Amino acid sequence: MKKLLFVAALAGIMQTADAQTSKPQASIVVDKKEVANITVGGFITGKYSITDKTNVSDNGGFDMRYFRLYGSGYCFQDFFYRFQGEVSGAPGVDKGARLLDAFVEWQKYDAFRIKVGQFKRSFGFENPMSPLAIGHGSYSQATLKVLRNDRCGEHSSGGRDLGAQIQGDLFKIGGDKGHYLLHYQLGVFNGQGINHKDKDKDKDYIAGLWFRPMKKLEVGGFVWNGTYTNEADVQDQIDRKRMGFGVKYEDKWTVRAEYMYSYGGAIKNPSAPKHSEGWYATVGAPVAKNLKIYGKWDCYRHDTRTWNSLKTDWCMSANYSFGKNLMMQLNYIYTVDRTPSPADNHYNTIDLQISARF
Repeated sequence: MKKLLFVAALAGIMQTADAQTSKPQASIVVDKKEVANITVGGFITGKYSITDKTNVSDNGGFDMRYFRLYGSGYCFQDFFYRFQGEVSGAPGVDKGARLLDAFVEWQKYDAFRIKVGQFKRSFGFENPMSPLAIGHGSYSQATLKVLRNDRCGEHSSGGRDLGAQIQGDLFKIGGDKGHYLLHYQLGVFNGQGINHKDKDKDKDYIAGLWFRPMKKLEVGGFVWNGTYTNEADVQDQIDRKRMGFGVKYEDKWTVRAEYMYSYGGAIKNPSAPKHSEGWYATVGAPVAKNLKIYGKWDCYRHDTRTWNSLKTDWCMSANYSFGKNLMMQLNYIYTVDRTPSPADNHYNTIDLQISARF
């Protein structure tokens, strides 16, 4: 009998090859009571880029940005789970095949939910978004330097860490089809990034609070207080104190803007500046069926003591969707970088990216 139940469940999972929505789902059923279900899927993103920057060893080329597989579902109705793996870049500690997400969240009440495991840090509006939803070829410099390829020297973690978080939505307005006015998130994390255990007795604490005056509009702020410890020498530790605020409107039109400030040096560079900041503003406009055009002003200052550390990207992107599972994206970036020699602080980059979901 157990073998028959296992075969039936496996057959149901095989039917979810194209699972971008919550249906169809494979379910394991015992005594007609749903115990667990699963939705599986993934996506591939390939890229070709070219640049006229002179102080580099090549002018671009082909690149496989992402290959990801994920699964999610519910256990006993109130417990949501998600896992996600990625293959990106050459094999190694920071790239190759690795686990990105693996968490369980108790979701019985909208006002109070508990998440435990490995997941994205609750800092900023842009970091929690999928790379397919950003609208540009990459995240902003602020998000990359503060979260995804942390300036402190933490291994590349995609803005994720191991920890626990409580979050919720409060004060619903507009009836059943309305929206919650307030959202909060409070998280405690190891502070060492994905797939790494804690290295010290300190933890990172991250909090976010934002308001929704309209259903699609969010205005909020974030704080982060923690430390990062050298993986090779646990006696070597630096502060990681950050704050940010921003606005986000997502509908047919897109408007996002954020500012982030970071205090803390680099673990392998004692002379690195401790104060840095970044900000960006992006607007997306639907111009035709399946076509959306984005513009972005993107700035990052590695050292707030001098404007000679400022790098500015002026970006234009065209996103065209061939249905829900195939998207092509053309990106142009004009960069003004004050940090290198004058001969190489103005350059252009063009890339073409294609993403397929399954």
